Amino acid sequence: MLFQVKMAEMTTLDSLLEMGFERNRAEKAVANTGNQGIEQAMDWLMEHENDPDIDEPYVPPVGNVLVEGEESPSSAELQALAEAEGEESGFIKTEDGGRRPMTEEEKREQVKRLEELMRVKQAERRERERAEEVEREKQRRRTGQELQQIRQKMQDDEMKKIADQRRKEKMEDKLARQRVKERIARDREERAQKFGGGGPPSSAASSQPTPPSPSSPTSQGPPPTKKEYDESRIQVRLLDGSTINTVFKAQEPLAAVRVYVQMNGNTPEGQDFMLISPYPRHVYTELDMEKPLKELGLVPSAVLVVTKK
Repeated sequence: MLFQVKMAEMTTLDSLLEMGFERNRAEKAVANTGNQGIEQAMDWLMEHENDPDIDEPYVPPVGNVLVEGEESPSSAELQALAEAEGEESGFIKTEDGGRRPMTEEEKREQVKRLEELMRVKQAERRERERAEEVEREKQRRRTGQELQQIRQKMQDDEMKKIADQRRKEKMEDKLARQRVKERIARDREERAQKFGGGGPPSSAASSQPTPPSPSSPTSQGPPPTKKEYDESRIQVRLLDGSTINTVFKAQEPLAAVRVYVQMNGNTPEGQDFMLISPYPRHVYTELDMEKPLKELGLVPSAVLVVTKK
C-alpha cells in the first residue's frame, strides 16, 4: 500500500538523517534506490557524493512524498484494527452483553480513537524499524572494523616476518665476515710464526759442525734448480692511491685477495670493484677469483690495482 511505502521511506530517511547526512542528499538516496533499505541508500550516497548536481534541491515525483503528513487510514484498516482490539465497527456492546448500532457521534468517536491508536502503532513500528536499521548499520560497521583489524594484523605479521628474515640475513653476513677476519688473522699469525719464530731451529743448526765453504762459486756439481715458491707477496694499490701489502699462500685463490681488500682497504661498504694487473695489463674476472695465485702467475710477488666496476 502507498501508506506503508511512505512509512518505510520515512524510516530509511530518518535513519540517514540521524547518521549525519543532509536531508537533500538523503531524500535523493531513498528515492533513487527505490527505498530498498539503509545499506542501498548509503551505497548510493557514496557512489554519487561527487556528482555535480548532488546538492541541487530534490523534487520528489508526484505521488511519492517524503515529508511528514500521512493519509488517513481506510475504513478497512480501521475495521481490522477494531477487530484486533475486540471491537466491532459500527456497533457497541450493551451492559447486558448485547450490542446496538452506534450513533453518528459514537461512530466519529470510535473512528477518531482508532485513528489515534493506529498512529501510535505506526509510530511504534517506525521507531522499532529505525532502531533495527541503526543496529544493523552498527553491526555492519563493527564487522568492517573487525575485517580491517584482521587485515592490519596480517600485514603486521608479514612485515614482522620480513624484518626477521632481514635480521637473519644480516646476522649470517656478519658471521661470514667474522669467519673471514678470523681466517685472515690465523694466516697472519702463521706467517708471523714462520718468518719470526725460526730461532730454535737456527740455534740447533748452529750447534752442528759447519761444512767447509766452497773455495769458489764455481764448485763442481749440477746447476741449482729453479726455486719453488709457496708464498706470494701482494701489493694492492687502492682507489685513493694508497697501498697495502700482505703475504698469501701460493695455492690460495685470488678471492682471498679480494676479501682482504674488502676488510682492510678503504673501499666503501657495498662498493663493487675489480682487480687489475698493470704489467702486463690483465683484468681478473669472476672465473679468475677461484684460481690459485700460482696458476695466475702472481707468485712470488705481484702488484694489483683496485678499480671501480
